[in-house]
Amino acid sequence: MGTLSFLGCIDLTIVSTAAPVIQEELGATVTELQLIVNVFVVALSTGMVTAGRLADSHGRRRVLYIGAVIFGLASLGAGFATTPEWLIAFRFVQGAACAALYTATGALVSAIFPPQERGRAIGCLYGVNGLGLAAGPVLGGVLVGSAGRPWVFWLNVPLVLAALAVCLPTVPESYGERPAGGMDRRGPALLCTSVPALVLGLTLGHVRGWSSPGIVALLLYGCAGLVLFGRVELRSPNPLIRFQLFTGRTFLGAVTADFALAFFYCVALFLMPLYLHTVRGFDGHTTGLLMLPCTAVVAALSPLVGRLVDRWGPRRLLCSGFLAIAVSALAQTRLTPATDMPALVAAFAAMGVGWALVLGPATVAALSAVPGHLAGTAVGASWTCHNLGGALGLAAGMEVYRLAARDALADRLAAHEVAADPWAARVVEDPQQGPGLLRRHTDLTAAQARDAFDAMFVAGSRAAMWLLFAVALAALAGIAVGLRPARTAAGARGKERAGVTSP
Repeated sequence: MGTLSFLGCIDLTIVSTAAPVIQEELGATVTELQLIVNVFVVALSTGMVTAGRLADSHGRRRVLYIGAVIFGLASLGAGFATTPEWLIAFRFVQGAACAALYTATGALVSAIFPPQERGRAIGCLYGVNGLGLAAGPVLGGVLVGSAGRPWVFWLNVPLVLAALAVCLPTVPESYGERPAGGMDRRGPALLCTSVPALVLGLTLGHVRGWSSPGIVALLLYGCAGLVLFGRVELRSPNPLIRFQLFTGRTFLGAVTADFALAFFYCVALFLMPLYLHTVRGFDGHTTGLLMLPCTAVVAALSPLVGRLVDRWGPRRLLCSGFLAIAVSALAQTRLTPATDMPALVAAFAAMGVGWALVLGPATVAALSAVPGHLAGTAVGASWTCHNLGGALGLAAGMEVYRLAARDALADRLAAHEVAADPWAARVVEDPQQGPGLLRRHTDLTAAQARDAFDAMFVAGSRAAMWLLFAVALAALAGIAVGLRPARTAAGARGKERAGVTSP
């Protein structure tokens, strides 16, 4: 099971690290590159709860295997893609398949292990996931530098086959709650159309114009669709998401942590490789190695965090995690083209520490807040919030980046008495060609063009990191206050009778 869950994690970081090369070979803009990364997360967001309900109703092992096969086929297609549009389409299918992988593995672990060992088991699962996160950047750098871009995706095919060979004879089938009247279809339809519409509107707003009819329609439909989804689910006898789960402090704290964590790392993992490649000039191998301090820490700490959450509960670890994430964001606001290696490694490692301290404990908190037969539903709901945070975070973070980068570039050009004509927007959108575009459209020297480009990128990245710093502090405050243990004896006895671990 860990091997199959591992696939989604390795695919996330391997693509993030290879993104500059993908952009260069396919001629993609930053917006298209953002969609290549974000559409995967959007598919996860819209598919997690549905996959969780299907896993509970039709068998968690069965859904896991179907998801693995679809993921392998989509990876094969992504490797053959020759245009950004085809790659975006295959990435969406990959994300939908990963929704089944993540949900089914979490629910199977919850069903197989008793409550007192659940934290350790989930810690081991996320330790394996952490290995995927750690291996992804290195493999991404090695593969794009030696075998070529397609193998970033084709690597998943033999891994799927090996995982199925291991899991088929060993993983037992497990079922959860089966709705008597079948699963409501209106909920999935609204969720699977409103979230992509909202994210697409946020991503393309700067290209088409925020007041253009198409963007306004996308944003309005996305918001209205989510509101209607909530109303439909509250009235449905077999809702896709049980909104009653969100009335519990433990579950609400868990999904808040999941949302904020994904908001952070989706933006950070998008900008970090671009900084290393376009500003610092490192090749794919070196970029992968420099990402390793972040992802390797997740792999190393996750098993230990799993044991600690069994002993201390999730609240203390979640607060510590978001404190480390805030420190990482603050450190990354200080990155420049001349930042020394120890400071760079420390900033990335702090992110890894926070990631490890939040990911596993948030899942344990979500599972501890519900009865066992709703494990798949709980994991699906929490991971939907997680991936929705990532999709919205990347859209919002990159818009903040663009606004700050555009202003910084205009200031630098004005200092050289150069007007920021419409071509300047392409410098922001296409970092690979940025310095060349500046040389082509201005009389700047090579050094002046490089200085203007670096100042632009650093300003945009810094603004995005300040946004992430604020999100981390908000999550820290919300969890510290919202997950305070109940102090009354009656409350403690009630929790014991319900079988809920206090955070």
